Amino acid sequence: MFEAVSSYFNMPWVYYTFICIYFATTVTIIGVILSENRNPLKSLAWVTVLFLLPIVGIILYLFFGRSIKNKRMISRRNRRKLRKYEKSPNVDKHSLNLTDESLQMINLAGTLAASPYYPDNTVEIFTDGASKFESFKRDLRNARHSINIQYYIFEDDAIGREIRDILVERHKAGVEVRVIYDHVGSFKVKSSFFKKMKQDGLQAYPFLKVSFPQLGTRINWRNHRKICIIDGSIGYIGGMNIADRYIDGGKKFDRWRDTHLRITGPAVRALRFSFAIDWNFMGQPLLENDTNQIYTPEVNAPRAGIQLLTSGPTSQWSNIAFMFHKAIASAKKRVYVQTPYFLPTEGLLKALQVAALAHGDVRVMVPRHSDSKMLTYATYSYIAESLQAGIKIYFYEGGMLHAKTMIIDDEFSSVGSTNFDFRSFECNFESNVFIYSKEVNAQLSEIFRDDLEKSTRITPFEWRKRPYTQKTAESIVRLLSPIL
Repeated sequence: MFEAVSSYFNMPWVYYTFICIYFATTVTIIGVILSENRNPLKSLAWVTVLFLLPIVGIILYLFFGRSIKNKRMISRRNRRKLRKYEKSPNVDKHSLNLTDESLQMINLAGTLAASPYYPDNTVEIFTDGASKFESFKRDLRNARHSINIQYYIFEDDAIGREIRDILVERHKAGVEVRVIYDHVGSFKVKSSFFKKMKQDGLQAYPFLKVSFPQLGTRINWRNHRKICIIDGSIGYIGGMNIADRYIDGGKKFDRWRDTHLRITGPAVRALRFSFAIDWNFMGQPLLENDTNQIYTPEVNAPRAGIQLLTSGPTSQWSNIAFMFHKAIASAKKRVYVQTPYFLPTEGLLKALQVAALAHGDVRVMVPRHSDSKMLTYATYSYIAESLQAGIKIYFYEGGMLHAKTMIIDDEFSSVGSTNFDFRSFECNFESNVFIYSKEVNAQLSEIFRDDLEKSTRITPFEWRKRPYTQKTAESIVRLLSPIL
């Protein structure tokens, strides 16, 4: 013992210095984490990482732990200008033929993000990449004035190159084409793919380009939105990126099951407004005079009221998470959720449990195996306590379920880019449409029931029998779920 202590004190001074600096840095970071008064679970997760992973924990925090809450994406002056061009409608909400619960949801979205309610829209639902991209390509080829396109991933594959070629052709025909892609999401795509876009005249830029020295301050913030606005009159939004796997399932899955929407009507203005904010945030000119046509819905098409809500790490509130919480808490009959990753916040998990314990029909559908093994284990770690409360859990067996859908009772539904996980609620820039329509709700419910036929319901008895090694992996990954 004496020899060990003597040997310790005979260590070169550089080791003492390194140890002192390391502990001082760790204590300082922990102090910063505590002073920010974050979610206790997330704070505890970071403190655990810092203690369990020496040095690595500090690096992870510098890259993934910093907060940019309340940072303005756009100046108030520019936001007012864009609102003026958005031409939000004056709607007497109380004259709408909607439930009290829907009216409360409309009010909440308006308070959280000044999100207007747009009546008289038409919605077309796509559940596979082949039909979505056929419609998408047709609308792009018919564009006459402007195309604003924003995707988390824009792959250099067959569909990616085809979309790029259509955009170039439209640009040469005089159409204004703007492209936003997420730099982290498209890391695997060769830079030459996007360089060719710019060489061909397209305005194509990465969102929050990750490069030294901004690496540590940008890599954790992802623009996960997937929207497109064509001539200011047609909008697309949902969960599909631009990649072949949404058509053929890719290398790992037989099918990539997702949900995407084609919207026509005044709500397209909200998509344009969202794109314009991101465009200006990237240092590009304000889109004050961009084409903003008004599409007249088809005579016999069902009408849907729509609100677009965006959320991100700069937001004062967790906008979309708050809307989900309110929707679940307001449910009287049923809550249907489809998500590729189920890592709910404590509040959202409790809301689902309360809805189920109150004898509501609460169903959560996730893929049997997702495209991320770690996120699959993290999802599994929440299943036991969900089943215990009476939540019905289904494993989708028909491929990779990538849809991000919520259906509440008979009138309210939501589709967009937001996964039911911590990253989407707190770290990603996301966008969802909240739809107030019995017709659209019925269509999405029918799709959900069709997916149930390709799914296996998990019972508590079956789940308890899973291997001990899997339970251990779930418990370990669960500790990191708030920062995955």
